[in-house]
Amino acid sequence: MRVSCLQENMSKGLAIVGRAVATRPTLPVLSHILMATDSAQIKLAATDLELFIVCWIGSRVEEEGEITLPARLLTDLVNSLPPERIDMTLNDQTLHLVCGRNEADIKGIDAQEFPLIPAVQRDGHSAEVLLEPDLLRQMIAQVVFATATDETRPILTGALARFDDHTLTLAAADGFRLSVRSARLSTPAPQPISVVIPAKALNELARISSEEQEPIGMYVTPSRSQVLFHLQGNAGSNEGKIFGIDLVSQLIEGNFPDFKQIIPKSYTTRTVLNTAEWLKACKTANIFARNEANIVQLAIDPAAGKLVLSATSPEMGESEIELDANVEGPAITISFNVRFLIDALAAMDSAQVALETNSAATPGVLRPIDSVTGPSNDFVHVIMPMHARR
Repeated sequence: MRVSCLQENMSKGLAIVGRAVATRPTLPVLSHILMATDSAQIKLAATDLELFIVCWIGSRVEEEGEITLPARLLTDLVNSLPPERIDMTLNDQTLHLVCGRNEADIKGIDAQEFPLIPAVQRDGHSAEVLLEPDLLRQMIAQVVFATATDETRPILTGALARFDDHTLTLAAADGFRLSVRSARLSTPAPQPISVVIPAKALNELARISSEEQEPIGMYVTPSRSQVLFHLQGNAGSNEGKIFGIDLVSQLIEGNFPDFKQIIPKSYTTRTVLNTAEWLKACKTANIFARNEANIVQLAIDPAAGKLVLSATSPEMGESEIELDANVEGPAITISFNVRFLIDALAAMDSAQVALETNSAATPGVLRPIDSVTGPSNDFVHVIMPMHARR
């Protein structure tokens, strides 16, 4: 193999695929990044066997070849090089790099040891959906934080993605909270799709699509075992731009809970607050609540038009914050995990938010307030109440 490319684009390509490198590899090659020629491009790939990320950067290819190289060593080296052209030559299993006045040799592992990269056939037999990158990133940010982090119920470690005609719905739950975001697609799904995508894959998709402008293609295998997201990249002149990115993830098997049954159908008290003020108050209350299971108490007073947020710690003291509120319905006192409130409020993109409650023992519902249409049904967040310690 004899190739050359720009240092800045090799660095960018390694950053894209690097997060898929296995942190605790069961095989030595899983701590490596595959580098291979592909027409007039360099293909970089990494995997932990559950997630594959592949990207292509423009290059000058004089001789074809492939090798796998230690991910951390390669990334650290490339990032330390000057912003000039990198010339690379492969001799046996050693890659020789020259960049400016810098030279280095990196020993690798035969590319045949690298796992076979899954490919979804884009031939009409797989379900394909086009997704606007900005909308997709927003939806991921509003849902994925509610996925479970423990493996006791694997189905909850991912988010449900349901496509039905022009509607995409993402839902995530961890047993204590539920986040649901729906949006209208500009292009309808060719057929109904319902799959559970691992949270890690969605987080990485949001990360690598931060500069994406073109619609992202989503393909699901007929067996519903894998999903592939294809990004167009920012292809330009042939001196090292990102020419495309593929993210392939295993899907989580099982039946996702019927989230519609979890969302309360009605409420007795609706409290509307300023989102930024409430978020700031929650962060302040968390200073006292974090040693007491993160429990904060919300005392809602419709007559006074206020919400009092309080947190108590026998060892540290107590905090009480008063917020202006527009309240419909009777007074209520209810307790929540303040960390859950912070996560949900940080995901809101509206100036105001509504809290809908029925009793101290039933779930609360958060909805962003649209300045024109009022409470939104597109983004719903449900939080289970907590029992305050006495």
